[in-house]
Amino acid sequence: MTEQHKKSSLAALTLAAVGIVYGDIGTSPLYTLKTIFDPEHGLALSEGNLLGIISLIFWGLTIIVSLKYVTLVLRADNRGEGGIMALMALALNSVNKVAHGWHFPLMLLGVFGATMFYGDSVITPAISVLGAIEGLEVAAPGLEQYIVPLTIIVLIALYTMQRHGTAGIGRFFGPIMVIWFAALAIMGVINIVEAPQILAALSPHHALRFMYENRMIAFVALGAVVLALTGAEALYADMGHFGKKPIRAAWFMIVFPALALNYLGQGALLLMHPDAVYNPFFHQLGEWSVYPLVVLSTMAAVIASQATISGTFSMTKQAIALGLLPRMRILHTSASEIGQIYIPAVNWLQLGVVLLAVVGFGSSDKLAGAYGIAVTATMLATTVLTFFVIRYRWHLPLALCIAATGLFLTLDVALFSASTLKLFHGGWFPLLLGVILFTVMLTWKRGRQLVFENLQKHAIPLEEFLSSLFVAPPTRVYGTAIFMRGESDGVPHALLHNLSHNKVLHERVVFVTVHIIEEPYVPEAEQVKVTDLGHQCYQLNIYYGFKDEPDIPRALQQCECLGLPFEMMETSFFIARQTVISAPGSGMATWREHLFVAMSRNARGAADYYQIPPNRVIELGTQVEI
Repeated sequence: MTEQHKKSSLAALTLAAVGIVYGDIGTSPLYTLKTIFDPEHGLALSEGNLLGIISLIFWGLTIIVSLKYVTLVLRADNRGEGGIMALMALALNSVNKVAHGWHFPLMLLGVFGATMFYGDSVITPAISVLGAIEGLEVAAPGLEQYIVPLTIIVLIALYTMQRHGTAGIGRFFGPIMVIWFAALAIMGVINIVEAPQILAALSPHHALRFMYENRMIAFVALGAVVLALTGAEALYADMGHFGKKPIRAAWFMIVFPALALNYLGQGALLLMHPDAVYNPFFHQLGEWSVYPLVVLSTMAAVIASQATISGTFSMTKQAIALGLLPRMRILHTSASEIGQIYIPAVNWLQLGVVLLAVVGFGSSDKLAGAYGIAVTATMLATTVLTFFVIRYRWHLPLALCIAATGLFLTLDVALFSASTLKLFHGGWFPLLLGVILFTVMLTWKRGRQLVFENLQKHAIPLEEFLSSLFVAPPTRVYGTAIFMRGESDGVPHALLHNLSHNKVLHERVVFVTVHIIEEPYVPEAEQVKVTDLGHQCYQLNIYYGFKDEPDIPRALQQCECLGLPFEMMETSFFIARQTVISAPGSGMATWREHLFVAMSRNARGAADYYQIPPNRVIELGTQVEI
């Protein structure tokens, strides 16, 4: 029964992975070949070119997705978690002791890769939904003018649904995407039977010959071929939700065969009917199938978009924990799944940018140029970070590390370089988004560092302060006072203000410091550590990973087994509300200081973020100059 239960659990997780993980890469056939043979690229539709392109796509899926991501990168898990943030934390931990000089460059690379993921998450909903609804112009060219308005309606409905979570509709994602991949495979087989000569594209020599004979045009086409690989990063980012086995099983048993068959099938269709090149996907079964395919592909595009939206929420939560973004309001949309969250600010901001992309670009062809740079930049960052993990964490020989990542790095550089040719044809869009987010993240991180340095200058050592305080102790009152204290801080400002104004001290005083470590999770048994400072004063250190849910009241409950019980109704939390002001000096550029001040003033309060009951909180203000 145990073995049977494991098999059924694996099957259920594999089905769920098909629905959540592979929506992005699964909707790529909607627009990939159409974009590659767009007349603007100058690539003629001939049998040799077609065989070369299909071969490039097939071997790209094989080498980059199957070998790089599914085989190698999935092994680089951070306590079971994946994604660029988890990989960055793993790489930073790996080099801290043996190659500390790499810490800052790798942090910059990880942040850059994360910002490119945000660019990807904006373009995916726009291009997927646009590509699906563009099928209407195949059935009825007169409907072309309604494509953008219909896309906007679908996207607004999708983002409005986010506050309700995906627990209800999420169970349908897997079955719908299985139907989608089955449709891709069936359409592919039907067309391959009609023109079996397309199977010659399975030989890699067609891809190499195409690149050799066409040179520059082939290099330009390579920037569009990358569209077939979009979503590879998602399977790594979602590893924590499903595990390696279900993701690998879903890829090799369902997704890869279906995609390979469909691309081969579209190639076979174009061999027989070159006139279908303006939208080969919707011509695969004839006119009767267009409307059903529009409905099915729109559902698949919505699911693909949902996966990237959820990924953005998860990425933002990790960035907040790692000190790269200010605290934001985070809502949980599921009582049973802690990973299902909703961040209102991110949701509506992302919707606004997505709608700008849809209206500004107007078609999936024009958006495709923007897509490539975001995807390949993240792929490149992942490969570099993976090298440092396998070299300094797994301690593999240098030659083996270079061999394991060298091929992937070469391909990533080629794909990224080809994508940059579209810089002025949409590629600027994700780069602009990335630069803005990169600036915001580094400004927040640097600003917090300046605040910390300022507080350190005026910090009073806690132990010395307590020793002098109890020489002539103040009046002590009933109850417990908890003072939030930053890492390596001295006496909390809230304590100094309380003593100065109220002239009393609670009978039990606890200093709480929250540490966020570069690991995804900290086991509950290791989250709290108590140090007795004497005179009924205690230092309580709470440790969280960057994917843990900060919950101080719950952490206080764990202290009972350490001999420090808490009664919430007899406990008061004293928190210093910092007001940051920009001052002339050698901190940051003035505009960056003003940006940091604005973010700081709009950040979510510490009490709310740490889930402290608001009726037990006393806030005391303090000013900090940077």
